[in-house]
Amino acid sequence: MLLLALAIVPLAAQGPRRASLILSGGIVITMDGGHRVLRPGAVAIEGSDIAAVGSPAEIAEGYTGEVIDTTGDIVLPGLVNTHGHAPMVLYRGLADDLALMGWLQKYIFPAEAKTVSPEMVRIGTRLAALEMIQSGTTTFTDMYYFEEEIAAVAREAGLRGVLGETIIKFPAPDARSPAESLARAEAFIGTFRGDPLITPAVAPHSAYTLEKDTLLACRDLAVKYAVPMLVHVAETEDEVKIIREASALTPVGYLESIGFWAPRTVAAHGIWVTDADIAILKARHVGVSHNPESNMKLASGVAPVPKYLAAGVALGLGTDGAASNNDLDMFEAMRQAAFLHKLESRDPRAVPAPAALDLATMGGARVLGLEAQIGSLEPSKRADVIVVGTNRARQTPLYDPVSQLVYATHGDDVKTTIVNGRMLMKDRRVLSLDEPRVLDEARQFSAKVRDAVRP
Repeated sequence: MLLLALAIVPLAAQGPRRASLILSGGIVITMDGGHRVLRPGAVAIEGSDIAAVGSPAEIAEGYTGEVIDTTGDIVLPGLVNTHGHAPMVLYRGLADDLALMGWLQKYIFPAEAKTVSPEMVRIGTRLAALEMIQSGTTTFTDMYYFEEEIAAVAREAGLRGVLGETIIKFPAPDARSPAESLARAEAFIGTFRGDPLITPAVAPHSAYTLEKDTLLACRDLAVKYAVPMLVHVAETEDEVKIIREASALTPVGYLESIGFWAPRTVAAHGIWVTDADIAILKARHVGVSHNPESNMKLASGVAPVPKYLAAGVALGLGTDGAASNNDLDMFEAMRQAAFLHKLESRDPRAVPAPAALDLATMGGARVLGLEAQIGSLEPSKRADVIVVGTNRARQTPLYDPVSQLVYATHGDDVKTTIVNGRMLMKDRRVLSLDEPRVLDEARQFSAKVRDAVRP
C-alpha cells in the first residue's frame, strides 16, 4: 500500500495538464455514442488530438492553456463532405438548369478540355478550401485530375482530405489513357500514404465510363495499398439504361457481378437502386454519399435515404462539385437532405434533425472509414472542431441546438474552424490562406473559363 501511495503522490502533485487550446462555455454537441449535449461544455485540445470533453469546471480543473470563451456559441465536430470535385468551383454558375448528361457534354467537358491544368487545379482548390473553412467543413472527399495539386493545397490550407486520382476511359487532362491514370494514381498513393491530413484513394469514375478490366485494376490497386475507392454509382436513369443494355443488371448488380467492391468503397449518389442493390451495398460494407442538392438541381432523382438508414448502410452527405450545387455549404446539404426526404415520403419524421447532423459528422466519418479518428468530440480523436455563433436574428431564439444547426444555421454562422488541432479560422478571419489573393486569382482565371465556352 505504501508503494502504491508513493506512486500516486507525484502524479497528483503535477497539477493540471497543459492544453494547446481550450474551448469553454458553449453548448458542446459531442456526436459521441451517447449523443451527449453539454450545456455548458468545454473541450481541451492537446496538439492534434482532443484531450478531454466535459463541463467547464471539469476541464478547468484538469487543464490549463489558451482559452477561447464560446459562451453563447455551439461547439461541434467539423463537418465531413463525402463527395466532391474541388477545382470545379471555377465552373460555378457556368451552365445551370440542365440535366446531367447535357450539362456535362455541352458545357463541362468542353470547358475542362480547354482549361484544366495544374494551375487551374491549384487556383480552384484554394477557392474551394477557403469556402470550406469558412463554412465549417474540416474533411472533404475529392475525385479530380492532377490530384497531387489538390493534396498540396489541402495541406497548405490545413484541411483533411480523402483524395482520389480520377480514372476514366477517355483521354483526361492529366493522362491519355486509363493505364496512365492508374500509374498516376499509384504514384499519388505512394506520395501521400501515412500523411496526417491526406488519405489517398483510387477514383474510378463510374461503371459506364470504364471497361471491366480497368474497374478491376482500380479495385486491385485499392486492395494492394489498403486505401479507399471512390466511384459514382447509379446517379441517373441514363446510367441505369446504359448498364442494363450492356449487362441486363443494375449498376450495383453489375459491379457486384464482376467482383468490383474494395474493402473501403464510397459510392457517390446511389439514387437508382433496388432493395436487392441496397442489400449488396450493406453486405459489401460500401459507404454511400448522398448529394441532395446536386441531385435535385440536375433532376437526377431522389436517393432512398430512409431505406439506407433502415438497412444500416453507412451513409454520409456530400455537396458534389460547386458547378452543380452551386456551393460547398454542408449546413445547406443537411437542411436539404432533411427537407427532401420529408417531402418525398410525406413523413416529417423521415430524416429528423439529429439524423441529418449525424450524416454530416459521424455518418460521413463511417462512410470514409475514419470513424475512429473524426466525426465526434471524444478524447484521443483528432481535434477537428468548429464553433458556430448564435447571435444573429435567424438564430434567435435558441431552444434545441441540434434543430437549430440543421434548420437555421448557414455556413457563414461558423466563427472558428480547427483541423488536427490547428486553427484555420478564428472569429471569421481565415488564418491558413490569404483570402484576398485566393479570390483575386479565381476571378482572373474565370476569364479563361468564359473564353473557353464562348461560341
